[in-house]
Amino acid sequence: MQEKHLERIRNGKGFIAALDQSGGSTPKALKNYGIAEDAYGNEDKMFDLVHDMRTRIITSPAFNSERILGAILFEQTMDRRIEGKFTADYLAEDKGIVPFLKVDKGLAEKSDGVQLMKPITDLDELLKRANERNIFGTKMRSVIKQAKPEGIQKIVEQQFDIGKEILAAGLVPIIEPEVDIFSEDKSQSEEILKEEILKQLNELADGQDVMLKLSIPTVANLYKEVVAHPRVIRIVALSGGYPLVEANEKLKENDGVIASFSRALTQNLNVNQTDESFNQALDEAVETIYDASVNKN
Repeated sequence: MQEKHLERIRNGKGFIAALDQSGGSTPKALKNYGIAEDAYGNEDKMFDLVHDMRTRIITSPAFNSERILGAILFEQTMDRRIEGKFTADYLAEDKGIVPFLKVDKGLAEKSDGVQLMKPITDLDELLKRANERNIFGTKMRSVIKQAKPEGIQKIVEQQFDIGKEILAAGLVPIIEPEVDIFSEDKSQSEEILKEEILKQLNELADGQDVMLKLSIPTVANLYKEVVAHPRVIRIVALSGGYPLVEANEKLKENDGVIASFSRALTQNLNVNQTDESFNQALDEAVETIYDASVNKN
């Protein structure tokens, strides 16, 4: 199954859906979906509601393997079921979509212009469970706020060091050093980031192949050397706060890069929509993201 998933992710046409909002971002995701915080009295109810939302998305006919290659899940989503199956099994077996897992525990405080990942203290156990749940790969996010070379170097080193642990566990890491789209020196940060990524890629051994999730660059095709690197399976782009139309237009300018959108994918969905309206809104978002991922300017 892993080889089949790898072939699909490496060469398939489509994009990767990000459904991995965690504890800190779940209230905002639910609010955007039309569920206010006073609708749930505790964290358990909150996670029940967000799983209901994700189940509605994943089981929708619009969420299909013709346009979606993979889906990134939150840890609780991995451990829950959809139509009687663990989520990853439902995705792979019923939908033909490759399952990924978010493994980071959030961001540390800003230092040297960046936010590193907090320590992932249970990584070994989490990767073991991910294998048991038939997860293909992982995702972990850190954020660059300023074009400070020392901080960006630390972020990339941390990402690749943990990425090697994930590879050793038999999973494919999505390395995500996001550049804040509102940063005043975003373009300079991306130039530094590209060079640091290339350094780390050049140190990987044969078979240590990774994916990257990057902010859509200010300069189109900035990451073309990274796209072509033999250790890179695929580069996916995050929407980063851009509205869907703008994110799609920017994505089209970057050859070889496909989407992995979260907010942009779900921005027009609402808990009060009829199934027909919900499926139509999701279908329209999926179609435009697919188009931006496969049809370049």
